[in-house]
Amino acid sequence: MSDKRRAEIEAKRAKLEALRKARADRQKADAERRASETAGPSTARRDVDDLVTSLLGTNIGRSADSANDSPASSMPGTPALGQTSSPAIAGPSALSLSLSGRMSRQSDGAEREALEAEQAAREKQLEEESVLLDKEIEQVIREMTEEEKMSIFTAPEFLDFVEHSTKIIQRALNDNYDYVRDYTIGTESGGEDTEGRRVKCVCAFYDERYGKNRSITDISWSPKACPISPLRYPELCCASYNKNPAALNEPDGIVAVWNLHLLERPEFVFHSQSDVLSVTFSPFHSNLIFGGTYSGQILLWDTRSKHLPVLKTPLSAAGHTHPVYAMQMVGTQNAHNLITSSTDGMVCSWLVDMLAQPQETLDLVHAGHNKTGEVAITCLDFPANETTTFWVGTEEGNVYQANRYDRAGAKAGLNQYDVYRGHAGPVTGLDFHPQLGPVDFGDLFLTCSVDWTVKLWRAKSLAKPSTAPAVVGPLHSFDEADDYVYDVKWHPAHPALFGAVDGSGRFDIWNLNIDTEVSTVTTAVGAGRALNKLQWDRKDGRRAALGGSDGKVYIYDIGDMALPRESEWTDLQRTIAGVGGGGGQGGALG
Repeated sequence: MSDKRRAEIEAKRAKLEALRKARADRQKADAERRASETAGPSTARRDVDDLVTSLLGTNIGRSADSANDSPASSMPGTPALGQTSSPAIAGPSALSLSLSGRMSRQSDGAEREALEAEQAAREKQLEEESVLLDKEIEQVIREMTEEEKMSIFTAPEFLDFVEHSTKIIQRALNDNYDYVRDYTIGTESGGEDTEGRRVKCVCAFYDERYGKNRSITDISWSPKACPISPLRYPELCCASYNKNPAALNEPDGIVAVWNLHLLERPEFVFHSQSDVLSVTFSPFHSNLIFGGTYSGQILLWDTRSKHLPVLKTPLSAAGHTHPVYAMQMVGTQNAHNLITSSTDGMVCSWLVDMLAQPQETLDLVHAGHNKTGEVAITCLDFPANETTTFWVGTEEGNVYQANRYDRAGAKAGLNQYDVYRGHAGPVTGLDFHPQLGPVDFGDLFLTCSVDWTVKLWRAKSLAKPSTAPAVVGPLHSFDEADDYVYDVKWHPAHPALFGAVDGSGRFDIWNLNIDTEVSTVTTAVGAGRALNKLQWDRKDGRRAALGGSDGKVYIYDIGDMALPRESEWTDLQRTIAGVGGGGGQGGALG
């Protein structure tokens, strides 16, 4: 219904109400006037009678008696002896009053009849106007046909309104804040039921429409604020999904953006023609999301746009033609690139606003391979504040260091000499220590593998490249897992803390300053299905997002474990010195 028609209806309703109110007021006034007129004449007549009685007293009676007792010979018109002139005067006065009262009542009656006739005419006119307005409103407010209803329900404006408004309502309903809390009442005694629990599940994101028969392949939290994108949404995280084999009409790949205040459904859903294997928020643009697919395409979605990507790379030899399992944004807010890698050993660098062709490409090959020289990359990571040198995990179980460009003592491509060997199966995760605190542990990195282990490594210094083949072994191996370990991540705020997830559905948190043989906290997540990905939130690291093979994203809060003490850095130095057999000082790569 248009705004103009709605305004017309409201105006007619207001007019009808005004007319009805005026009629009710007139009816009330008429009733009051009739009541006063009914009571008025009787009161006035009594007042006149009382006045006449007070003036004449009993003389009227005595005059009548004297007239009967007087002799018949009395002269007419001659007052009898002893009679006063009062009866003669009183007679005409009473008659005049009586006549004037009768004439007044006749005049009032005529006026009343005329007024009643006028009111009847007004009432009839009001009824006619009321009936006419009711008919007009009925014509305007009529029952719509099914075709008209469907045209409204399927209108893009209506669908956008319903989508937006229901999200707002659901956010408010999912908020745990007590809106009717009484602050004048004292707090109840006793602690919360979660007291003593060091890790607790905050929520689990799942929508059967999008997550049924799909697995989580990657997770990314919304970025921190920066000058280019000052808005920060720490409550948002995105998850990528693979294909649903039972639904042929649905898109093969999906990326869902979840909101901690909207649990029942995702905030945004993006589509892909191929399984989405890796996903990341742009750290410099909070509205942009990049995804790597099984077909090798790189996709860019914008939360301000619809479901389909706004940019995508072509399926050609200029880019990736194999699955893209790893991607990372490197650089600064003014000069940054998206680095992607595929299982055929190709590494590409892209400008975020131009995906037609990569800015640069790099084929990683190793001469020591028997059948093929290419390196099948499964994971990739850059050390903190590093944009040219990176490390890759491979399907063969080795870890290699590579350079994007030629640098002093090293050429672009794979480092042919240093081989980080220790895993007996494909490497599923690789993560460098974040640069934070008074001591730099930026040369430490963790890896995990399908060989059920997590390993701690120290990267060789870039200032002293090897000139002969060398095997680099891990500093320590964490062998507590009983299944494939699919992902491992250093904590973003605590230097000695890291988390790992495995195929049995376990979420392990390790604190190296407490124990290096047994995890500090072990939590069974969900129904025991495999956990594929782990990602700490970028705000303070209190929450961890876990992606499961059941299509659910679990959010866990680790509480005070995320808060490091001042001595954690020096304690970690001693721990690394103990497990590494010396060289406990943290050091830079360059």
